[in-house]
Amino acid sequence: MTRPAVARIDLDALRHNYALARQLHGGRALAVLKADAYGHGSTRCAQALQGLADAFAVAFLEEAVTLREAGIDAPILILEGAFDADEIETIARLRLWTVVHHETQLKLLEGAAARDGVHVWLKVDSGMGRAGFALKDVARVHGRLTTCRHVAEVTLMTHFARADEPDSSATAAQIAVFDAATRSLPGPRSLCNSAGVMAWNRGRRDWARPGIMLYGANPFPQGTHDLRPVMSLRSEVFATRDLMPGDALGYGATFVAERPTRVGLVALGYADGYPRGAPNGTPVSVDGTRTHLIGRVSMDMLTVDLTDLPASGIGSIVELWGSDVSVADVAQRSGTISYELLCNVKRVRRVYAADPSRGPH
Repeated sequence: MTRPAVARIDLDALRHNYALARQLHGGRALAVLKADAYGHGSTRCAQALQGLADAFAVAFLEEAVTLREAGIDAPILILEGAFDADEIETIARLRLWTVVHHETQLKLLEGAAARDGVHVWLKVDSGMGRAGFALKDVARVHGRLTTCRHVAEVTLMTHFARADEPDSSATAAQIAVFDAATRSLPGPRSLCNSAGVMAWNRGRRDWARPGIMLYGANPFPQGTHDLRPVMSLRSEVFATRDLMPGDALGYGATFVAERPTRVGLVALGYADGYPRGAPNGTPVSVDGTRTHLIGRVSMDMLTVDLTDLPASGIGSIVELWGSDVSVADVAQRSGTISYELLCNVKRVRRVYAADPSRGPH
């Protein structure tokens, strides 16, 4: 028997979420597929979006090469940019787009032997403080790029640090300083990540860069947009046992029964990407009914409360997150974010389907 742990990937939901992001933004949108499409499988996700997405984005060159080798011919932006001169040559040869966000990358581009024009995205540090040229240097760098014989087009971009905090003034300030620094410069603009698309009308420009929202995870705790979860992480109950009041369960005895308790052992653990820090009470769904985690998550299994689910037992389907249980809820209870949970999924089979309501096989 095949271990029942599986990540079901609903490609129709992915297409729906991309179309929603594009509609909200009002302009073109890069579908961000970095980190193996946030754990969903970059090649299959790109294939599902090809012909719908205006372009794609990945973190580094190897991720882009994987997509090109799979037959993805749409534009692909490399968000970290090039690390050496050979990468510049490959970027030109494969017709990729690249971010330039520091002086060394600029010099690599200027000194490259490549003849094909490269579409460059000039990154501006408007307040993130992580990567990008300083505001005072933007016009000078833009001038060097537009006169570089290897550059075909320049798009101006920045990245929001606190767009998922709608009550913060930081994003409005970033938009203002970006606009001031680039006002006299020609070329398309790109400001909005997922949270920017969903909450910051003033940041919507020529290109959006939706990431987490494509996979159905809302960056806002009280999100109201019609996002559909793309991944349903599932397994099955493979054994049961009964605890009496006072009996402890699992490592560290983090759960002690206060009543007669029926326990389901589930074939999925932290080695598969479920958070070890998920506490007692973290929601799960068993056969479509919500219950909760009890006991500490182990490497290969976890335990759930079946006490109030007498019809459930060995073979019952357990959803750890998906349509019944929000990945954001699991993340919040575990002290992390949905990005990390989705990206950490491994060692489970991926099954691609349009209808995630069917069983785990």
